[in-house]
Amino acid sequence: MSRDLYQILEVKSTASASEIKSAYRALARKYHPDANPDNPEAGERFKEIASAYEILSDPNRRSRYDQFGETGTSSSHSSPFGDFSDIFSSFFGGQSSSPSGPRIEYGEDLETDLEIGFEEAIFGTQKEIKVRTAVPCEPCGSTGATAGTEPIECTRCNGIGQIQEMRRSILGQMLTQTICPDCKGSGSRISNPCKDCNGEGRKVTEIEFPIDIQQGVDHGNTLRLSGRGATGRRGGPPGDLYVHLRVSSHPELERQGHDLRHRLHIPMTQAIFGVDLNYETLDGEEVLSIAPGTQSGRILKLNGKGVPHLNGRNRGDFVIEVIVDTPTDLTSEEEETLREYASQRNEEVSSNKKKMRSRRR
Repeated sequence: MSRDLYQILEVKSTASASEIKSAYRALARKYHPDANPDNPEAGERFKEIASAYEILSDPNRRSRYDQFGETGTSSSHSSPFGDFSDIFSSFFGGQSSSPSGPRIEYGEDLETDLEIGFEEAIFGTQKEIKVRTAVPCEPCGSTGATAGTEPIECTRCNGIGQIQEMRRSILGQMLTQTICPDCKGSGSRISNPCKDCNGEGRKVTEIEFPIDIQQGVDHGNTLRLSGRGATGRRGGPPGDLYVHLRVSSHPELERQGHDLRHRLHIPMTQAIFGVDLNYETLDGEEVLSIAPGTQSGRILKLNGKGVPHLNGRNRGDFVIEVIVDTPTDLTSEEEETLREYASQRNEEVSSNKKKMRSRRR
């Protein structure tokens, strides 16, 4: 469904250029992500407002929008029959292009690293994050002008942000379009800059805010936080923040995709006779049955006790590799018992008792 750009900026279709600019600034301050840290929809609303202003602030694109809707607002789409100035210039060897209007300066994208715990990555968490970034200047309301004053229209480009020059070439006359050097493409100039931000409309500072880490993330994953980057100059939309995750290791568990793996060491006697163990998983205690005659290397699984899938309901498995430990600290009595056991089974063993002698006293 086609958007009504005037409704987005909350103005009438007959609004003047100054009314559109004032409405944009008011809405931009209201929906700026930094002013709405707990509202993820504010960033998308902010970008929608900036996109509407980018079109309606340009007289040529606004005129095309009024006639043909959004399909006519691209720089290459002026009317169903083409731009008559381009048709005219094709006969006389010239080139023409329409100014694209004042330039909206988006803020810079930012990057930062964040370390989280092993279990925090599996089950999700909320973390406070500190970022040095550009934020809107409150004293001037992001305009860059001293409180009580406003930027004025650039006289060199008449508020368009670009200037056109006719040049001669071997192909004939050519109309070139460049960014206005006086206003740097903004379409306005500031005669009395805000002392707090030196006319930038933003200030660099360190801010702290919470972010949600969803369950199932892994080491090396990057989170993209839309609209949480640096704010643009003079009320421009903010960039994005990219958070690179570093997940700490676990002393006993290893993650393999969505599965968790653990090497469980049991004594020889439990492997021979079997046992039911109270086994601790990340979800709590489970009863783990070791069957009689279990061999070292046997794999047991606890289904659905592994890592949750990103954006899904399924989970991996908790995979347990059983390792049967051979005793190395036998007492003399234990050694004799085992030798008798080997003799009854006709199993040949070493007669060198010193190698098996216990160090226990």
